[in-house]
Amino acid sequence: MAASPDFPDGDGVALVIGGSGGIGSAICEKLAAAGTDVVLTYRSNAAAAIAVAETVRGLGRTASAYPLAIEDSAQVADTCARIIAAHGRVHTLVNASGSHIAMKFIGDIGPEEFRQVMDADTNGFFNVVQALLPHMRQAGGSFVTISTTGLLRWPAKDALSVIPKAAIDALMTGIAREEGRNRIRANTVALGLIDAGLFRKLIGIAYDDAYIEAAKRNSALKRLGTAEEVAEAVLFFASHRARYVTGQTLTLDGGYSL
Repeated sequence: MAASPDFPDGDGVALVIGGSGGIGSAICEKLAAAGTDVVLTYRSNAAAAIAVAETVRGLGRTASAYPLAIEDSAQVADTCARIIAAHGRVHTLVNASGSHIAMKFIGDIGPEEFRQVMDADTNGFFNVVQALLPHMRQAGGSFVTISTTGLLRWPAKDALSVIPKAAIDALMTGIAREEGRNRIRANTVALGLIDAGLFRKLIGIAYDDAYIEAAKRNSALKRLGTAEEVAEAVLFFASHRARYVTGQTLTLDGGYSL
């Protein structure tokens, strides 16, 4: 297929970890619409992953979906090797995965619960980085990860989301600094409350109407964000438009952290 202005090299795929979710699926669609083929992974919802792949194909790009538990380093290595063998090049890695966490104060989190989340999120992302870095050093590429504005303004009971992402953010800074010589960029999109994905699953459990309305009032723009807006930010970092941008965080929270 012809190259696009966003992906002028015209070869390879964007790999979206967690591409079957509410935010991940919007990212897959946005990347495809901008002119790149897409590979997505999912943990258990094969039907959702198949639906996303079909949408990508409807936009004129190729798509495939792989089941993947990123905390399993052997499975990550095998899956990434199969993706590279099938598609030739992974030019972009987007980490849009995240654990379905319980909202608890730090003092109420058990050691095993904390370990499981750190393993699934932080160690899992490290596994993906280790599996892809040798490949991406050959022709360059981009890492983009979804983080949280909880690192700027602490959200009560959200430690199991914020703490793993703090470690991932540090890893992204290291990648940006160490791998720039290999034409690899690494950037982060830090989210506030986005009306999609895990947020919707927690409505009525962790977030009630009063909490959501308070969050809107405390933001500068007085509303929640959308998956489409997240996907636009990810596309910028992944694309040729950000070719001289690395080690940066774009805060996408409607001004909540101000």
